[in-house]
Formats: sequence, C-alpha cells, structure tokens
Amino acid sequence: MSTATLHPGFARTYRENAVLTASPGQLVLMLFDGALRALAQSRDAFGRPETDTRRIEIINQQLLKAQAIIAELQGGLNFASGGEVAQTLNRLYDYYNRRLQEANLRKQVAPVEEVERLLGQLRSGWAEMLVQQGGAAPAEPLRGVA
Repeated sequence: MSTATLHPGFARTYRENAVLTASPGQLVLMLFDGALRALAQSRDAFGRPETDTRRIEIINQQLLKAQAIIAELQGGLNFASGGEVAQTLNRLYDYYNRRLQEANLRKQVAPVEEVERLLGQLRSGWAEMLVQQGGAAPAEPLRGVA
C-alpha cells in the first residue's frame, strides 16, 4: 500500500513501524533509499527554471538531507569488525560528501548525478547481499518508509 494515499497520521505510524520492525540490514537499505530520494529531488530541482525562486532552496535542502543521511551511514560503520570493507565504505562516503558539497556550492548537477549513480549501485549491492543472506530485501526502493 502506498503511504501517499493514507492520512498523514497513518503514514507516519506506518513509517515508524517499518523502522521499528526492520532488521539492521533493512535499516541501512532505508537510509540508502532516503538519500537516493533526496538526490533525485535535488536533481529535479536543477531542471527548474532559473527564475523559480524555490529552485536554489530545494537544491540546498535536498543536498543537505542527502549529506546528513550519508553521515548516518558513515557513522554506523563498524571498523573493528568491518575491516577493509568498512574502510572502503568510509572513503566512499567521504567522496560522496565532497562531491555533494561541490554540487551545492557551485550549483552543478553533474556531481549529484554521479553520487546518485554510485550510491544506487551501492544500494543494489546491499540489497543483493541481504537477499543472499535470507534477509528478503526488496528489489525496488522502499517508498515513503524512510
């Protein structure tokens, strides 16, 4: 069921329950989905006319949102048990953050598209890992959940 058709209070409750009942792996997937949604909204805002007074505001808000989610992903890395994978993800998240800062400062869409593509690949790999571990990850992003 789409949360868009629900009363706002029900949608909020649905999201809260989805988060509370999700496995740690599914929570990471929800964070990826949230970041990808913010990047898509930012990319879409770049396509608005320059005369649109909300264009810059939306770009800024959505890029900051994506950066905050990436910071959450980065903060959740376990370097003790994650080893080289955690180190690599840490470097990737640093790179994504730098590119999004650049996109926001210069108001350029190319870095947003790049991070969106790379993060989408990472999300797909994460979802595949969950499926292989029996964690039943959805193939498509979780809409309205995170």
